[in-house]
Amino acid sequence: MKLHLFQELLALNEEFEHVIRALERMEKVPTYRSEMIRWARAHVESAQVEANRQFFDEFDAIVENDALAAYKFLSEHKKRITDPDDIYLEIRHREEARKAKGLPPRLIILPDWDFNDEKRYEVEQAEKQKRTAKRPRKTTRKRTAKRANPSQPPTSDSRIDTTPTREQDSNQ
Repeated sequence: MKLHLFQELLALNEEFEHVIRALERMEKVPTYRSEMIRWARAHVESAQVEANRQFFDEFDAIVENDALAAYKFLSEHKKRITDPDDIYLEIRHREEARKAKGLPPRLIILPDWDFNDEKRYEVEQAEKQKRTAKRPRKTTRKRTAKRANPSQPPTSDSRIDTTPTREQDSNQ
């Protein structure tokens, strides 16, 4: 909190009170016109109220900003200290409580589930990668171009047949 701001506001209000008390004392003295003193006192009290109102309006914005910063800090702190696997334990506990009440389960937790499964899997995968990295790599051979097999008959004859057919002979 901004304690120094409250101290300044308190000092300002104390000074306003000193002025108001002095005006009240002056009002009792017959030399001064009481109407003018009341008018001055009303303006001083109005200025005090306006100063306090403005302070608290501004202070409200400061408090809201501080609250957002505090919430963000708390949220980040919770993320740092919370184990991601705790949610599974909470779910198991809640499902056991539902079962004790006779309610049907909302989730089914595998009976042989262990929250260290993922960590174990990650360790196994890292070991596999290390083993494969230690093995010498095979050199790859370049592929040779496929050659046509001469024993297969061609699909189309590229030679032009120059011998006339029967239809061509009869037409001539």
